[in-house]
Amino acid sequence: MQCTEDLDFYLSTILSVIGFLYLFRQVTLPAPYGKHVENDKKQEYIMVPAKYAWFIQEVPSFLVPVLVVLYSQNFHTLGCKMLLWMFCLHYFHRSFIYAAFTRGGPAPLHIVIMAVIFCSFNGFLQGHCLVYVASYSQEWCRDIRFVSGVLIFIIGMAINIHSDHILRNLRKPEERTYKIPRGGMFDYVSGANFLGEIVEWFGYAIATWTFPAFAFAFFTLGSIGPRAYHHHRYYLQTFKDYPKERKALIPFIF
Repeated sequence: MQCTEDLDFYLSTILSVIGFLYLFRQVTLPAPYGKHVENDKKQEYIMVPAKYAWFIQEVPSFLVPVLVVLYSQNFHTLGCKMLLWMFCLHYFHRSFIYAAFTRGGPAPLHIVIMAVIFCSFNGFLQGHCLVYVASYSQEWCRDIRFVSGVLIFIIGMAINIHSDHILRNLRKPEERTYKIPRGGMFDYVSGANFLGEIVEWFGYAIATWTFPAFAFAFFTLGSIGPRAYHHHRYYLQTFKDYPKERKALIPFIF
């Protein structure tokens, strides 16, 4: 058991370091996909259509934990099963539903490849931890950490899905112009979809109460938190009538 615990600790530490490095990079320069790909740079990249890009990069986070479970015989408690299927539920939606209906712009191939590597790494880390390292009693489903974490996860996922729905319906299928999103949490923050995903993974971390889950939650905050800020700045610069009271990521605060 000590060997597997050490493996998860080292992998989680790597994930945390990557998150902090990505945070510093994102603060000054957002990842070049979506609205942050400069038109003159598109000719330099190999671009992947959005539907394929999202499917290819997200599906490892669904498939890898499933393979870990199928390979293992150590997957018994209800709490452990619920936690891993919560993780897989998010990525099933991302891979097969969100990817199928997205109307976003194409993504550079190198961004897709890096996302595939990360999602494979993180999918293995989360699945391995829950199956081989984390220990949950049969009463874990009644623990306040599990109950509150699952509730926070559901709220975050609902915000994330609803915000994506608003963004998807802002424009017609062949339309590429950006518009001001309104409704739901977009009435309070520019990055409502990012806020939902951050809340979602912190809920998951609380419910699992493991180092890898918290490392992933902080990585998510460090990777898409600054992106919400860049979206907010883009909207303010692009639309003169953009709501001034709207914040970037945290309602009424930031």
